[in-house]
Amino acid sequence: MILGIGTDLANIDRIAGTLERFGDRFRNRVFTPREQAKAERRADVAGTYAKRWAAKEACSKALGTGLRMGIAWKDMAVTNLETGQPVMEVTGWAADRLAAMTPEGFEAVIHVSLTDDHPWAQAFVVIEARRLDAHRG
Repeated sequence: MILGIGTDLANIDRIAGTLERFGDRFRNRVFTPREQAKAERRADVAGTYAKRWAAKEACSKALGTGLRMGIAWKDMAVTNLETGQPVMEVTGWAADRLAAMTPEGFEAVIHVSLTDDHPWAQAFVVIEARRLDAHRG
């Protein structure tokens, strides 16, 4: 069952300007060290940050809160599987909110899709509840 859906569209040039203007202050407020390391290794640094910004916004919408009610930017972090597939990890208040919205007997799975086409970066997040016994035969 679907627990939440969120989407966001970010302007890469706007994120580039924010990075230029605020630098580490912006990076450290919004992105985890792991996200920063990934972005700084990429050819399109601003585009990588913009996709992650959009993913955090989309995740907060899927959680049903937006960026309010105590949720912090770094409570939501995009990592990647070895295949490159993006994965959303939640901690802190975001993890508490996810647990509260997940029915008993289910586990929450967060699906993330990222894309960019300059000057836009876009993210979709779908939070799915799967029965805990679904994998048992």
